Amino acid sequence: MTNKNMFKVLTTATILAMAVMPLAVSAQDTTSVSNKDGQALIQKQERIVLGTMGQITNLVNDKTGKFITVTGRGLATTDQSEIVLSITKDTKIVDSKGKRVPLKTIMDEKKVIKAFYGPMLTKSIPARGTALTLVVQDQSFTAINGTVSELTDTGIVVHGKDIYSAFEDTVVLHFADKTQILDQNGKVIKASEIQKGMSVKAFYGPAVTMSLPPQSTTNYVVVNTTMEESVQETNPGTDGIITNVADNKFTVIGSPMEQGGIDYVILTADEKTEIVDEDGKSLTLDALKADVRVDAYYGPVMTMIFPAQTHADKIVVKATETNKVEGTIVASDDLTEGQVYVKMGSSQSPYKDVILNITKDTKVISMFGGAAELKAGMKVTAYHSPMMTKSLPGITNAEIVVITHDESIVAPK
Repeated sequence: MTNKNMFKVLTTATILAMAVMPLAVSAQDTTSVSNKDGQALIQKQERIVLGTMGQITNLVNDKTGKFITVTGRGLATTDQSEIVLSITKDTKIVDSKGKRVPLKTIMDEKKVIKAFYGPMLTKSIPARGTALTLVVQDQSFTAINGTVSELTDTGIVVHGKDIYSAFEDTVVLHFADKTQILDQNGKVIKASEIQKGMSVKAFYGPAVTMSLPPQSTTNYVVVNTTMEESVQETNPGTDGIITNVADNKFTVIGSPMEQGGIDYVILTADEKTEIVDEDGKSLTLDALKADVRVDAYYGPVMTMIFPAQTHADKIVVKATETNKVEGTIVASDDLTEGQVYVKMGSSQSPYKDVILNITKDTKVISMFGGAAELKAGMKVTAYHSPMMTKSLPGITNAEIVVITHDESIVAPK
């Protein structure tokens, strides 16, 4: 066998080995060093490989590079359930047999992948890293984030939202013979420990019945066993975005919860505030950062000033990324009804400018109170949909628009 053929065999074997890794693994590098007598020694170094299995839910390919978002579950309980990965010239994208697969095919066909990456990750939500290998799986799955509404002899009934489509659904899940059931801290628990009302994240498929409700088999379930959902069911709250953080106070702007709440509130977080991710895993105050999406719950008593201020009882930090623009609204003849033109900086080029569609679902908030009608000359911070046209300027739907400066209003001291 020639050296060239031997190299091909070794390369394929390495890829296939990564394709079947069930959990985070360690690879060993060797480095030569010398002792005091000049004799060569071999020093072993550990290199950890982490992994996430799921679907690619977002792709960014611009002058900054190519990035994908993988949403699903960690291959080990300590790995990321959602992560943004940089795709480089060294990233291998293959199927289980080592054959290269185009990234476009994976996204178009909604293929499930195992994404492997190194331990050097950012502390952002979601974390960011560099993709080493993407391995396309032979079978697909989906997942639901929701609440156990019923217990059955063979599994559970879950009502919630599909993590990929965001559609609300109810599904009957039957436990497979070797279903892995974990609590919010990654500890293995028994099916008998699941109770009605607990929140779960369950992966199921690929086979799903056409019945109502649909039925499927699950082999991986994460259960929040704390049973503190009553806070979310009864306390007022805001479904929104953290727009500012100062010490232990943070500003949340968004939509009130069904059970009550306000759209603009300053919350104080302390050791009594419960801070968790969407799977119920405990987080620290460091997770409360500007531009992070949250469900914030608080009591009915708050200050009678604008904006209202109160104590945060519970904060659920969401993994969904935000898309933000900051600029000045200017007049334009190119707009249709319900649109505003946001100029980014002083340049006359439309390259960075954005046209915002103001829909019935758009939340418009003035930091100064009173009417919140958008006019030319106002400075705004706008959070918008990740979907944007490729036109110049780009057009997208505004989710939240915050008026940060208005010459017709004197800011309160």
